[in-house]
Amino acid sequence: MTETMHVPVVVIGAGATGLCAALAACDAGVEVLVIERDVTPLGSTAMSTGLIPAAGTPEQAAQGLVDSPELFAEDITRKTKGHADPAMALNLARHSAETIAWMRSNHSIPLDLLDGFTYPGHSARRMYGTPKRSGGELMGCLQSAAEDAGAMLLTDAAVTELVADDTGRVTLVRFSRPDGSVEDVSCDALILACSGFAGDAALVARHIPEMAEATFHGHPGNKGDALRWGEQLGAATADLTGYQGHGGLAHGYGIPILWPLIMQGGFQVNLDGRRFSNEAAGYSEQAAKVNAQAGHVAWSIFDARLHALMCEFEDYRDALSAQAIVTADDLDALAFAIRLPPEALAETVMQVAALTRGEGEDAFGRDFTGKPELAGPWYAAKVTGALFHTQGGLVVDDEARVLRKDGSALPNVFAGGGAARGISGDGSYGYLAGNGLLTATTLGKIAGRSAAALVTRG
Repeated sequence: MTETMHVPVVVIGAGATGLCAALAACDAGVEVLVIERDVTPLGSTAMSTGLIPAAGTPEQAAQGLVDSPELFAEDITRKTKGHADPAMALNLARHSAETIAWMRSNHSIPLDLLDGFTYPGHSARRMYGTPKRSGGELMGCLQSAAEDAGAMLLTDAAVTELVADDTGRVTLVRFSRPDGSVEDVSCDALILACSGFAGDAALVARHIPEMAEATFHGHPGNKGDALRWGEQLGAATADLTGYQGHGGLAHGYGIPILWPLIMQGGFQVNLDGRRFSNEAAGYSEQAAKVNAQAGHVAWSIFDARLHALMCEFEDYRDALSAQAIVTADDLDALAFAIRLPPEALAETVMQVAALTRGEGEDAFGRDFTGKPELAGPWYAAKVTGALFHTQGGLVVDDEARVLRKDGSALPNVFAGGGAARGISGDGSYGYLAGNGLLTATTLGKIAGRSAAALVTRG
């Protein structure tokens, strides 16, 4: 009989949450094994821009930006209409600056403060990213850091079962290999970092029916494993109706056309050439609004100034390479190219120009002032509304311990990222840009430290 391997801390999932957890455990001198179902660690992070918000940082202060964890938490509360857990929001906001400093100083993750624009709902510029503003780049950096720190990374291994005693203490993790073999590893602490359930159609239909028919643009490993295992252990869940959508996925190409395009003056029209919403309210809630239009599509309209801005982002450069961006010298030519009624499109552009000059009020409540008027040459991208990832999950405390329904903690189970309840409330409207990676990196860091502390205490 094969002897079962023992590792003090086992992490399921090698996305940003799992790798940050592994780094934190290694910092404490505790041996850690990360089990990943894919051949290469990617997770939801690799499909993102890799941007992480942090408040009250030295870089903000050096640039004269007024920010604090309390202001960040207020932004979260405002965006979620008070439906996010306030204690959790404040805890993560207070950790955020230290998370960035820790990743950069302790583990050489090249993060810097973004310049140029502020994301919807944020009171200050507080987004940090790697040089290419790419989640894939961030994942590569995290994987290299984890390997350099001495974390064991086991890929191509799908966890199939958790074995726990009567108290809910997980003692064994069972996983399968591509050849059909099954192996076990025992542990003293377990960290669930295997994301949410957006890739499970049945769970989406049950908890988020408004997005049941939406395009899923997320990592296929989002199958709800952490949710099922947690519920089997008696864990509490919350905000399962919460999710991050995106109202700008290039239709037919699967490439996000990111929201700086909108926040700096771009807008969306339906197939009638008319605007239909306040696009600047947020890219997450815009997904359902786009999907409510004919054909479940819209056209994002912008100009050369915004095209130049968007070229800073790898996703946009990918969209250009894929020929997902249409351009024309004048509006009539653009309308012909994208098959929109030219009169209606011209009228919409005139309305937006007037609103930009401060003339009148937008019927949808958007403020266009403070930005230059759009001018030719013109650009357009056909987009649909997509489901990126879920924001509800297992309830955790400030130490990332998974809690039971009575508020007590499971003996040795921790969670973060998509596996845990986030800070986006119970709908799409509550998603504040960067919430996903804030909970991934910071809860991952906290979970790794808490698991290591549990192990070292014996």
